[in-house]
Amino acid sequence: MAIEAVKAYLSKYGVEDRIKEFDVSSATVELAAQALGCEPCRIAKTLSFKVDGQAILIVAAGDSKIDNPKYKAQFGTKAKMLSPDEAEEKIGHAVGGVCPFGIMDGVSVYLDESLKRFSTVFPACGSSNSAIELTIDELERYSRYDSWVDVCKNWQG
Repeated sequence: MAIEAVKAYLSKYGVEDRIKEFDVSSATVELAAQALGCEPCRIAKTLSFKVDGQAILIVAAGDSKIDNPKYKAQFGTKAKMLSPDEAEEKIGHAVGGVCPFGIMDGVSVYLDESLKRFSTVFPACGSSNSAIELTIDELERYSRYDSWVDVCKNWQG
């Protein structure tokens, strides 16, 4: 079960006990915000894409959308999301629980600029009913991100 892999991964940082598990689904931004009692924009959604045959993750604010021209300028290719089967196979988490923790080797993680306006955000933890509240510094540290990117739109207000 992917949440167990995330708990084991986050235990290396001593924060696995901060994972919240819900009796309701948190598989979408809206459902996660309801479960947590926060604004949807503070949900750190993790989107999975394919670039040159490799899986990548982009963690972005819940109110943002991928901006195709920015994405192509950043990664040199059109944005192509992984299918649900590909996400589970290449990332290690099912859609609804995809997060940048406890993932398969070789998956690059990018953090989108849309997250920087918050002191804390809520990424999922490998299941469709989990989340953890992290500062941006903690998200950087625990996600082992490759770099910050600016590939989203609709969040600047």
